[in-house]
Amino acid sequence: MASSTANGSTDAPPKSIVIIGGGIIGASTAYYLTRHPKYNPNRDSITILEATGIASGASGKAGGLLALWAYPSSLVPLSFRLHKELAAEHDGATRWGYRALGVGSIDCVGRPISASRIPGKGEEVQGVHESSISGTGDGNVSLQKRSAESYKRLRKIGLPSDLDWVSFDAARGYDSMGSERDTAQVHPLHFTTSMADLATEKGAKVIIGKCTSIGTKSKQVTYTTTTTSPSEPQVLSATDIIITAGPWTPHIYPSAPIGNTRAHSVVITPTREISPYALFTSISLPKNYKAGVPSRAQHVTPEIYARPFNSVYACGEGDHLAPLPSSTADVECDASRCQDIIDHVSSISDELRDGTVTARQACYLPLVEVGGGPLVGPTADEGVWMATGHTCWGIQNGPGTGKLMSEFVMDGEVASADVRGLDPRRVL
Repeated sequence: MASSTANGSTDAPPKSIVIIGGGIIGASTAYYLTRHPKYNPNRDSITILEATGIASGASGKAGGLLALWAYPSSLVPLSFRLHKELAAEHDGATRWGYRALGVGSIDCVGRPISASRIPGKGEEVQGVHESSISGTGDGNVSLQKRSAESYKRLRKIGLPSDLDWVSFDAARGYDSMGSERDTAQVHPLHFTTSMADLATEKGAKVIIGKCTSIGTKSKQVTYTTTTTSPSEPQVLSATDIIITAGPWTPHIYPSAPIGNTRAHSVVITPTREISPYALFTSISLPKNYKAGVPSRAQHVTPEIYARPFNSVYACGEGDHLAPLPSSTADVECDASRCQDIIDHVSSISDELRDGTVTARQACYLPLVEVGGGPLVGPTADEGVWMATGHTCWGIQNGPGTGKLMSEFVMDGEVASADVRGLDPRRVL
């Protein structure tokens, strides 16, 4: 009969688990592996192998929206619940900004704005030079004083009374998409790094190194680091390999049908603390709405998330204009696309127009190209697992995916959710 170890797990052969990718999926997987009843830190090893840095890709540059109405339905309820439990256990409200919020779609007519500003003091400009952005803001600061008539009109179009950072002149209609019961948010960078930190506190290890190949039969992971030459590869031996590399998954497992979309976003510190709403906008921009820049009338749909710590995240449409680079360190950011986002959201909000832009950034989202996704579970190669293809819902579905991967690896089956429809073997 198998005996029990000090932490309550039964004796078993040692596990050497290598997680390839340090985004939210990899970090959450490491976290839940270290919390699994069968994990024994004196016997088992868990290593996150990450090419650039924890949360250096989409997991550090996402919006952080959590919603029970996200997809896939087999994974979302579990993950939404786990987010709430994690926040309660680890003071997520303080540590990574977990909170409930309202969400809605809003129709607006953009107002004319001044020429583009230059980056603010301390602003991060990813992949572009500051000299490539020209112009200055007009310096106006809204006092947000509204008349009784304006409030009457805004109530008529359905705008919540505390959503007072969208201009009276711009708003035309509002429809609620969710409430504090089924919608929440986190700050993605803080959440992902916290998951990795909490995993390392329980024995997991992080190696900054680029995976160059895996042995699906030998279970060896080959990688290089910035401190070693390519001619001197490093090797990790594993019992289990978990691929959580997002859009870079095909670089490691070539048959994986994972594509990618580049996404640009900006972060703005508004002129005042604003109410917690996530807005899916529909903005009609008049011709030549931007002073000094001839343009045609257009329709744009940026998403705007008011976030904790007095910041606002906004993103625009994705693109396929730049191929996936070799790592997150080489992602190129198109300054003009970021400026468009800033201009578009400035056209409907004085608080954003007059705020300070603190980051202009780009990342790549992983897409499952055939059969739907994400892909969560075993591959045809024993001991090689996959958790990838989460599109824009990676942060939302990170904890649920991590919990399931811990069950797959430690138990050989899952009990927390029925995710047979996400089995990677359907499409590999």
